[in-house]
Amino acid sequence: MRPIRTFNVSPSLPPRLEPLRKLAYNLHWDWNFETKDLFHRLDRDLWESSRHNPVLMLGTISQERLREVAEDEGFLAHMERAVRQLDGYLAERTWYRKQKAKDQQACYAYFSAEFGLTDSLPIYSGGLGVLAGDHLKSASDLGLPLVAVGLLYQEGYFAQYLNADGWQQERYPINDFYNMPLEAERHPDGSEIRISVEYPGRTVYARVWRVQVGTVPLYLLDTNIEPNSPYDHDITDELYGGDIDMRIHQEMMLGIGGVRMLEALGLKPTVYHMNEGHSAFLALERIRKMIQEDGLTFTEASQVAQSTQVFTTHTPVAAGIDLFPPDKIMHYLGHYAETFGFPREEFLALGRENTGDFSSPFSMAILAIKMATFINGVSQLHGEVSRHMFQSLWSNFPLNEVPITAITNGVHARSCVAKSTQELYDRYLGPNWSDAAPDHPLWERVESIPDEELWRNHERCRSALVVFVRDRLQKNVRDRGGSLSELAQVQEVLDPTVLTIGFARRFATYKRASLFLRNLERIKEILQGGSRHRAVQFVIAGKAHPRDIPGKELIRQIVHFIRAEGLSRHVVFIPDYDIHVARLMVAGCDVWLNTPRRPREASGTSGMKAAMNGLPNLSILDGWWDEADYVKTGWPIGHGEDYEDPNYQDEVEANALYDLLEQQIVPLFYDRDAEGLPRGWIAKMKHATHLNCPRFNTARMVRDYAMQAYFPASDRYQAMVNNQYAAAKELSHWKAHLFEHWYDMKIQDIDISQPADIQVNETISVKARLKLGALTPADVQVELYQGSVNAEGEIADGVSVEMEYQGQDPNQHSIYTIDISYTSSGLQGLSLRVLPKNEYLSSPYEPGLILWAEA
Repeated sequence: MRPIRTFNVSPSLPPRLEPLRKLAYNLHWDWNFETKDLFHRLDRDLWESSRHNPVLMLGTISQERLREVAEDEGFLAHMERAVRQLDGYLAERTWYRKQKAKDQQACYAYFSAEFGLTDSLPIYSGGLGVLAGDHLKSASDLGLPLVAVGLLYQEGYFAQYLNADGWQQERYPINDFYNMPLEAERHPDGSEIRISVEYPGRTVYARVWRVQVGTVPLYLLDTNIEPNSPYDHDITDELYGGDIDMRIHQEMMLGIGGVRMLEALGLKPTVYHMNEGHSAFLALERIRKMIQEDGLTFTEASQVAQSTQVFTTHTPVAAGIDLFPPDKIMHYLGHYAETFGFPREEFLALGRENTGDFSSPFSMAILAIKMATFINGVSQLHGEVSRHMFQSLWSNFPLNEVPITAITNGVHARSCVAKSTQELYDRYLGPNWSDAAPDHPLWERVESIPDEELWRNHERCRSALVVFVRDRLQKNVRDRGGSLSELAQVQEVLDPTVLTIGFARRFATYKRASLFLRNLERIKEILQGGSRHRAVQFVIAGKAHPRDIPGKELIRQIVHFIRAEGLSRHVVFIPDYDIHVARLMVAGCDVWLNTPRRPREASGTSGMKAAMNGLPNLSILDGWWDEADYVKTGWPIGHGEDYEDPNYQDEVEANALYDLLEQQIVPLFYDRDAEGLPRGWIAKMKHATHLNCPRFNTARMVRDYAMQAYFPASDRYQAMVNNQYAAAKELSHWKAHLFEHWYDMKIQDIDISQPADIQVNETISVKARLKLGALTPADVQVELYQGSVNAEGEIADGVSVEMEYQGQDPNQHSIYTIDISYTSSGLQGLSLRVLPKNEYLSSPYEPGLILWAEA
């Protein structure tokens, strides 16, 4: 029976407890233990059963308990401290103000398909979402004027459980938005703020919700409302669910709907950041608005869009990119082509790598790249992989100059480091360790932490993990109707004194979760260790995508191994991996294991979280670990080799894993002094904290985004839109002139003063004559490109130096000169090239044009 009227019933709080509402609706509590402890103190059991959701707690806790704590002076004092901390936090975000004190109009819009902020908001699937959540938290810490845009999923990502055979099953609990830490955005008259997006034959509406993340608002769109059809209700039903049509529906709502939502909220972003390609349709909507509302041409509007958009790619393989058939794109988005005045193939070319291949699909990553002023991968190695992947878009450029850079991911320190460990760092490093720069002297104080204090703290974290694992497994046995003997067995899994190795991530096949099982006899011997005094145990967690059958098979393989070999005390799989489980694991394990097939791990962040808790990493040299100090802070599996035969690779790297465990890791862990302390291991833990914590955190990462991407793009926005878009119009017209006449330009001749045989540091004078045609010297920069010559006869890792313009000769040829030398011997080479030049370009690579001298 449908109701004839609905009411949003809010928790009823005694007046003295009203501040609890303020605390509950700002996710600052997720990384502030004073507030988290306050809600735990309010009702410990309810805090756990609500999945650490203070809003749900306040709505379900008994009035009797509320009246009781309203008279508890200790509780009230605790609440007042938490409120003071929140108020102080909101008022004291100073880094941004120091950097950009005069920029009052800046607003950075961060679009992502998922956000992992806390386990009580299950609208994330894994690393991408948690990274996005951490991005918001650090943006708040630094005081950036950032707003975030996403979708509010009714079912979110699935809850995982295993059947009797160890096969992953999925449940989709319904998210109760009215009992979650979010609020509907409303007009002054109390009505809901709604936006609409046109789909073929109909209009779909969405309401707006807000999650407050410190100072950063996260706005989420929800289509599960009237008058939408049941199909359109499901647009925001499941994260990464449904077929290709549902995916394009979701990405239109995220990108197009997200732009319209920001407008409805009265926000005017100066930068749009696309976290992966899911939101790339936002570029089309921004261009449409400028054409229809501001009277710009497509070239003018697209120039504004490109100059102010940032794109972060997270995938190292083409298979991970969203691709849509051309007919689908035209069916759903053909009206944009009409607005732009584009025929079919010209419109589809916006998302094609090879614009001449009319059968190729439309790539969201290519659209995002073509519409971005700043493009980055998420680790230095991933930046290299991305330059290879997309080099064809800059086909005449040297690989190392493809304009895709890298900003290595990080993690939010206050969210992932255990409470007791944070208190330890606060005592010995000071309260600012969580966002201190790598060169800050406080990191030297890590050595001052007493070995015994650090070790005993870690032992307590390991014991807490063991207790949690036993409780979680016991609950799973009860839920599936297990026997009393099974219940008794799970209470004996793991040993809180044994070397514990953690592995937790998405169960994709390239991550090779079962690599440690390659040689069953050898791993059994390592696990049992001859005695409990040399034993090893594994704690494993993670989800496979519901349609990833090979990934599910990996989980079943591990479960079957545990049962068949009678190793349930030594190896456990924790179902339903989420942020809460991850935090316990990265604090309570001793070693963090990662075994991806290099170079397919774009970054990886769980290992960073482990390192911040003092855990050494045991990992393939991939993603972030490739740029860490993997000798002092852990152990590398292999040396970054590439293999053609994956079976041979698995054999070699599994053996390397076993060797490290047997010969280095187990002996170091169990080598105790007279006081029972593993001094060598503790030194490794201190190195893990000292060297990794300041480098691989989102405080550093978001500062990098701000300095390298947000600040320049925001400044370009102001330049582009001032005086009725005068600069954008000028630049777009200049580009049109440039493209028309670029290939008329000729390098007439190059005069090199020295013969082929020269000495190190000998000066070489180079003079070039160019026929610029309809272009002028102000339109180009002429560079000498020099470096060593490799076996293929190519200049390898060349360096460019701009030549000086000397005027024109009597034949109207432009003259350029430079003096160079070589600092090393061997076969060296030089060439000459011409690039575009304009004060409004984000870089000379933006037009994708380059002219090289012919050999």
